[in-house]
Amino acid sequence: MNKITQLFNIKYPIIQGGMIWNSGYKLASAVSNAGGLGLIGAGSMYPEVLREHIQKCKKATDKPFGVNIPMLYPNIEEIMNIVVEEGVKIVFTSAGNPKTWTSFLKERGITVVHVVSSSVFALKAQDAGVDAVVAEGFEAGGHNGREETTTMTLIPMVKEKIKIPLIAAGGIATGRGMLAAMVLGADGVQVGSRFAASIESSSHNNFKETIVNTIEGGTQLTLKELAPVRLIKNKFYQDVQDLYQKCPSKEELVQLLGRARAKKGMFEGDLDEGELEIGQVAGLIHEILPVEQIVQQMIAEFEKASKEKITFEF
Repeated sequence: MNKITQLFNIKYPIIQGGMIWNSGYKLASAVSNAGGLGLIGAGSMYPEVLREHIQKCKKATDKPFGVNIPMLYPNIEEIMNIVVEEGVKIVFTSAGNPKTWTSFLKERGITVVHVVSSSVFALKAQDAGVDAVVAEGFEAGGHNGREETTTMTLIPMVKEKIKIPLIAAGGIATGRGMLAAMVLGADGVQVGSRFAASIESSSHNNFKETIVNTIEGGTQLTLKELAPVRLIKNKFYQDVQDLYQKCPSKEELVQLLGRARAKKGMFEGDLDEGELEIGQVAGLIHEILPVEQIVQQMIAEFEKASKEKITFEF
């Protein structure tokens, strides 16, 4: 057992990212049943929908699972109360100040992990009392940190600063990627894009097929004036770039983005007008597979790579 498997009482130090429109109870329970830690993504759920997914997840697995909660959620107090009422034991928080809810959760016996994009925020999370941090690099899909620090640089920088367990995220979809992150100082990994392209992901099959067809250079971080987000280059992405040519105001960008654009793309499968969020590592994802197979492939590759004797000549 390492720090992460011990903290969450899981078999493998693999955490599934709590991705909006991808991470329903089917994905979370499947990852937990496969030996990792599944997370229900609360960011795309109304409070009562989240409650339903938690209840279904408890029926689908007897293994530990958690909920990812973006703290900019408009119904945040109701969400936190539902998590407590339903007996969730693990919460990952993101997109906000960890001091706001960490004490509330920990006083109720909940393990708290906060997602950060820099060593400065990692220290703030540690000071707030969280049990671990996820350090997410610039390669990651979805909403990203403004610092644009890559995973390979971020992980050792955060490791140098904090004493609590460290989970690496951003650009990790294979066993070799997992090994590299742990060599850099991570105690475990959070995997998003690879699980988005799984059979159990709640996203639309059109989106899953687009992930496996995305090649190197097929994603770009954009909309930094609002909230930086990494998108697949589709028609909507091109519309954003065309608007940038006119030096738009923030209000014009908001107007173009509109409402429910991510739902339209990832959940409803509109590949032209939808917002398609995925990481750079999509270029390494070539099949839509069951979660159990994904986990077993990662572990087998991790173990094989960790035993390889590599010699270099200079």
